[in-house]
Amino acid sequence: MKFRTLLIILLLFLSGCNLRVLDPQSDTAGIQTNLIYFSFAIMVLVLLTVFALLAVFLNKYRDDGSQEGIPKQTKRNKKLEIAWTVIPILLIAILAVPTTVVTMNQSPNSEAIHSPEDASPDEVFVDVQAKRYKWTFHYENGKTSSDLYLPEGASVVMTLKSEDVIHSFWVPSLGGKVDVLPNKENVYELENVKQGEYKGKCAEFCGTNHAKMRFTTYVVPEDEYREWLES
Repeated sequence: MKFRTLLIILLLFLSGCNLRVLDPQSDTAGIQTNLIYFSFAIMVLVLLTVFALLAVFLNKYRDDGSQEGIPKQTKRNKKLEIAWTVIPILLIAILAVPTTVVTMNQSPNSEAIHSPEDASPDEVFVDVQAKRYKWTFHYENGKTSSDLYLPEGASVVMTLKSEDVIHSFWVPSLGGKVDVLPNKENVYELENVKQGEYKGKCAEFCGTNHAKMRFTTYVVPEDEYREWLES
């Protein structure tokens, strides 16, 4: 009965979560999601292997009462020692390569991010300003908004800066969290955003009204975006 009550309470809390994680709606989020799934698959493989070996050892070496005294001790086994040293190193190397590539390409201020001077036509530049407890988005033509508006299919280059304390910009469907710092600009890119409405928030505790520091990202068709931008 207690377990059922706790489960109901947990479900009530989860029902208030309207941020969807691992629901990629951009190329950036898609790459990050695939990396998470890849890492999870390796962890599951290791877990299943350990459980399988444990089951084998429990069955093979269990005490069935037929053996008297202390079993003969095995001091060393070179093959096993090499195996359980080499295999983890290989697994770490397999995981490290894609993780390093994604991190280098998608980290804030990455060299892969274009500046306005060498931007392509499908790139949009937005200045993001964080302040307790609101977000302000500044567009290239001088327009500002409290919610983020983007054209479908665009690559969005955002320059993020805080006016007071450390915040964190996070739209789970479009990309990972990015620190928004008071004394430093972080430049972050979201590639090929898909049409839809996506919830965003500050993911760094910044004060008493931190929970209210939310916004909505509207990704709309190009012509609709241009119309909104010029209105």
